[in-house]
Amino acid sequence: MPLQCHGTVLLAVAFFFLPCITSSLNLEDPNVCSHWERYSVTVQESYAHPFDQIYYTSCTDILNWFKCTRHRVSYRIAYRRGEKTMYRRKSQCCPGFFENGDICVPHCAESCVHGRCMAPNTCQCEPGWGGSNCSSTCDSGHWGPHCSNRCQCQNKALCNPITGACICSPGYRGWRCEEVCEVGTYGNGCQQKCQCQNGATCHHVTGECKCSPGYTGAFCEDACPPGKHGQQCEERCPCQNGGICHHVTGECSCPAGWMGTVCGQPCPEGRFGPNCSQECQCHNNALCSSSTGQCLCSPGYTGERCQDECPVGTYGAGCTKRCRCKNSSKCYHNYGNCLCEPGFTGQMCDVRLCPKGNYGLLCDKKCPCYSQNMQSCHPMSGECTCLSGWSGLYCNETCRPGFYGESCQQVCQCQNGADCHSVTGKCFCAPGFLGFDCSVQCPAGSHGVNCSSTCNCKNGAQCSPVDGSCFCKPGWHGVDCSINCPSGTWGLGCNMTCLCGNEGACDAVTGHCTCAAGWRGNKCDLQCQDGTYGLDCKERCDCSHADGCHHTTGYCHCLAGWTGIHCDSVCAEGRWGPNCSLTCNCKNGASCSPDEGTCECAPGYRGSTCQRICSPGYFGHRCSQTCPHCVHSNGPCHHVSGQCDCLPGFKGSLCNEVCPSGYYGKKCALSCTCTNNGTCNPIDGSCQCFPGWIGNDCSQPCPPTQWGPNCIHTCNCHNGAYCSAYDGECKCTPGWTGLYCTQRCPLGFYGKDCSQRCQCRNGADCDHISGQCTCRTGFMGQHCEQKCPLGSYGYGCRQVCDCLNNSTCDHITGTCYCNNGWKGARCDQAGVVVDSLNTFTSAAVQVDNYQIGAIAGIIVLVLLVLFLLLLFIKYRKKQKGKEPPMAVTYTPAMTGTTDYTITGTITYLVKGIPYHGSSSSLNSSENPYATIKDPPMLTTKNTECGYVEMKSPARRDSPYAEITTSSHLTNNKNVYEIEPTVSTIHGTGQSSDCQQPGQDPYDLPKNSHIPCHYDVLPARESPTSDDKELDSD
Repeated sequence: MPLQCHGTVLLAVAFFFLPCITSSLNLEDPNVCSHWERYSVTVQESYAHPFDQIYYTSCTDILNWFKCTRHRVSYRIAYRRGEKTMYRRKSQCCPGFFENGDICVPHCAESCVHGRCMAPNTCQCEPGWGGSNCSSTCDSGHWGPHCSNRCQCQNKALCNPITGACICSPGYRGWRCEEVCEVGTYGNGCQQKCQCQNGATCHHVTGECKCSPGYTGAFCEDACPPGKHGQQCEERCPCQNGGICHHVTGECSCPAGWMGTVCGQPCPEGRFGPNCSQECQCHNNALCSSSTGQCLCSPGYTGERCQDECPVGTYGAGCTKRCRCKNSSKCYHNYGNCLCEPGFTGQMCDVRLCPKGNYGLLCDKKCPCYSQNMQSCHPMSGECTCLSGWSGLYCNETCRPGFYGESCQQVCQCQNGADCHSVTGKCFCAPGFLGFDCSVQCPAGSHGVNCSSTCNCKNGAQCSPVDGSCFCKPGWHGVDCSINCPSGTWGLGCNMTCLCGNEGACDAVTGHCTCAAGWRGNKCDLQCQDGTYGLDCKERCDCSHADGCHHTTGYCHCLAGWTGIHCDSVCAEGRWGPNCSLTCNCKNGASCSPDEGTCECAPGYRGSTCQRICSPGYFGHRCSQTCPHCVHSNGPCHHVSGQCDCLPGFKGSLCNEVCPSGYYGKKCALSCTCTNNGTCNPIDGSCQCFPGWIGNDCSQPCPPTQWGPNCIHTCNCHNGAYCSAYDGECKCTPGWTGLYCTQRCPLGFYGKDCSQRCQCRNGADCDHISGQCTCRTGFMGQHCEQKCPLGSYGYGCRQVCDCLNNSTCDHITGTCYCNNGWKGARCDQAGVVVDSLNTFTSAAVQVDNYQIGAIAGIIVLVLLVLFLLLLFIKYRKKQKGKEPPMAVTYTPAMTGTTDYTITGTITYLVKGIPYHGSSSSLNSSENPYATIKDPPMLTTKNTECGYVEMKSPARRDSPYAEITTSSHLTNNKNVYEIEPTVSTIHGTGQSSDCQQPGQDPYDLPKNSHIPCHYDVLPARESPTSDDKELDSD
């Protein structure tokens, strides 16, 4: 087949890879259109380029060591550029749609304010909104979808445009806002409590107080100021002389001593008090105060009404003067003159007629009184007058309780049942009291005699100061008041019975009822008013189409045709009619008219009874919407929602998105378990492990001897080296180097990475691992820097010199160096000194004949070896001249999927000798240039670019490279000599580092890539035209 340009092949390959540069939109997606676009591409054409190749053959030219230089014309593949016009299909969104990510969505010229754009310039509005752009709310009288329901709110209440619930204006209540606030409440939701006092009422909207007559202030908390009364305190009071008028009626209330309508008349004699309303009650010519009614008694009289004479022993005005009469004589109550008893005389009745101890008319009788208790006896009757503390007929009795002193006439001042001393009157207090007159009760918390005991009452109860018994407060009982009143009782001593009904609880102290939910009133006997429910009836019924709600639970009593918690929904699915009591005949979740029972099909169904689903490819309300294109799904979209049923591993509204990293399965709901950078399959969750890891979840590292993906490669590291599980790289132990750690450190180096420099001297060997020096014979020391000391030699300086006559020995060989006058191996023979020949004589420089012969023999042996080595080199060069020089060997690994094949016989370009490549395995010594790997297999979907990798020569232990083409080397055929080329189309706009035509591919550095803008050419046989050989001799 003749060599020629292959532009046609390049164009075919370019068209093959065209999908690499197309748009990301999928033509199968909905609303995606396409058109053809023209563009230019730069292609590379390959052709056969001749060049002069030099090789060598054996000949008779002895000057060139029997080797002659030859020339021949060979061909290599070269490239040249060309430009071609191509066409590609361009995807774009159809009119009315725009690109968003990788899908086309509809475009609305006006933004859908409260809705979403469903089709070009078509908005689907949210409930309660309308208009072309969903920016208009329902008017105040309508609500619901399409604003089709009429609001039933009253008193200027607002209507929720979505649910229809009434939002009452301040001051109104009820589910239609038809009632004003209950008395005592006002404002928004009637939640505010009126603060008006003294029977005033408040406005149900503003809460402003309307005061009763006689009151004023913002909360009617103040009575009319003095001098004012009546409605709004606008009336002036006419009262005189300090009279006060009633703030409500204006009636005058006169001060004491005055009377009349305006308090202008004083009280008449015999009358007193406010308005002179009381009659004086004074006696014995006493006067009466017109203000207080108090009696002003005449001298000698006392008492509240002056009805009593002065007490015995007192006289005068107000009975303030004391009588001075003695011996039980009385004085007149008016002026105090004494009236003496018989037997006494004198102005003060202090003179006794009889001598002391006698009595009687003749003073001849002895007094009968106990002399020790007697003060005196009456001079006429002999009656005894006792000392203080004594009484009785003969002064033989102590004072009776409550009295003390002289004649026991003084009354004890002790209180609270205390006794007093009969002589001194000192008080002896009863338990619970203290003080000089026992008038002070024990302090709180103490009781008993002298208040020395402590009370034990609880819950604020008081204890008796006498005996410590507890007086419980209301709500408590028990000895120490520690027990609550039993259920149903309350008050002091828990003696009152609770009157709360309907499970209401009463306060144990006051008996006040706390009503259960749904009840009110002092006795919890009244249900919550319409529109309210719950505790204290504070909750407002949240019902839209109902006749109030349950007073306890707030459950709405829906009107006919309505249902739901808030009665904001029509009858439940399948029900219609009054109270939703009739059963619909609609199927598949369809609803029927609450009035007529006609079926309104649910999205995704159709038919008179909604018994059929939408036709395939349609969904939604009345099956009017077209299904989107579901890319990776189990079929068309769901007939109800229009959603695509994605296959495992895919998501998105069109099932065109692969599960995000870390998730897999149906709806991408399962989490991947791959660890250590393993890649998770989005469909089944299986893990593709990162090189160096295995296991279902990539949690197991490769065994120590394996590496690479799935640990399929076997480590080739030696001498204890660590093998990287990722790329198989050997990390050598100290003392080793090389790709597989098979080489010892170079001479002069040791340790890890052979980075340590040996310190050994005098030719000593250095251990490649530890760096320890192994000294040569005759040296010692850590670094072998010291010669053997005098008298020793040899390896390790462990041998002792055997030289005599003070001779020294060589530190390496032990040879003796004789002093003057001595010779012999041990310097034990006397010798003659010849100064003209040598300045010293020793065994090391003897001129004996046997030593000269040995030296001559060694020289001859060395010359013989050199001659034989020269003949061997000459022979090798001659043999190598007979072999054809090989530039590169390419072993293709073709499969049935490639677009080219090689058949027939591959002919060497040396002297036209055909060569049948029966074996494709070459020794590493046969190609000193490079290794060319196969390009990636070409498939119809492959968009990657092929490359040629030029490896550097192999390591120093092999002077040639290894050729690797396929894992099945024994099956490769068609080994040929011409340079293979592998290339692909290079996308437009990419940078290019292409090999220039004519450049030798063997000169490429390691891992050099031929850029991908070269076209893939079929491999061909070398041209069979005349191969010319030119001798250069």
